[in-house]
Amino acid sequence: MNLKQHRNRWPDFLAVGPPRTGTTWLHRALVGHVGLPANVKEINFFDVYYDYGIDWYLSHFRRCSPDLPMGEVCTYFAFPHARERIQRHMPGCRIVVSLRDPVGRAYSHYKLMRCRAYTKASFEEFLATRPMVNNANRYAFHLADWFACFGRQRVLVTFYDDLKKDPQAYFDRTCDFIGIARSSLQDAQDLNDSVNSFSSRPRNHKLAQNARHVLVYLKRNRAYRTINLFARTGIWQFCFGGGDEYLPLTPEEDARVRERFRPEVEALEDLLNLDLSAWKKPRDRRDPKPPNQSLAAD
Repeated sequence: MNLKQHRNRWPDFLAVGPPRTGTTWLHRALVGHVGLPANVKEINFFDVYYDYGIDWYLSHFRRCSPDLPMGEVCTYFAFPHARERIQRHMPGCRIVVSLRDPVGRAYSHYKLMRCRAYTKASFEEFLATRPMVNNANRYAFHLADWFACFGRQRVLVTFYDDLKKDPQAYFDRTCDFIGIARSSLQDAQDLNDSVNSFSSRPRNHKLAQNARHVLVYLKRNRAYRTINLFARTGIWQFCFGGGDEYLPLTPEEDARVRERFRPEVEALEDLLNLDLSAWKKPRDRRDPKPPNQSLAAD
């Protein structure tokens, strides 16, 4: 492969989320084993920055080794326009989808949005007024379209439960699908870093809001090194945290929200011919250990 061909090379795979399903963990685990965008995890080209142009997007990969598969981990899962653009430019791309109990995923997404000062609402009020969060939990609807666009053999469906239960097996399956050699996670760095766990509310809503505006500005201008420097020095953590800790959902809240997402879970069961009954049970009535659920769609 000559230099010109490498500059015009498109990613071989995309891990598309949705958000709060272990995508940051996967990105960190893949570092050094595949070509990834320089200094940033999510470029958001196909959903947010498409008007910046193809050259802008591909320039993020200019330092990637031509000898390794190249890819991006970004939460494009629930955006049909992103899906259509990816198919247009990369019809042979491999797609990794990671799914999580929709209640746990939605609550984690809520905590992120609260920390970034997008809302002050309670969790259930947030669900009632933010359709994007509910839309990201329409797993069967979006997954069926990924299957239609790329073929089931090119879409790997994984489950967050499996990542928590056996990270090495989860990573091995992903490596096999991407087409890279399996490697030990003992060599990976920062896999247990809880920087994205959002355990507490922001200490000050206005401070978090201003910090979010700065973060968006820096990303739009590709100031990734500055973003990462602020992360290492704890600036983002200070601005987006430090307030009251989030409490677990009460059994009553859990049951109500679980019932909200029950039709989506059942649609996914039908699509994948898989038993996801653990996702439909209120938390206080669950089996202590969920069944293994990873699969490669075929």
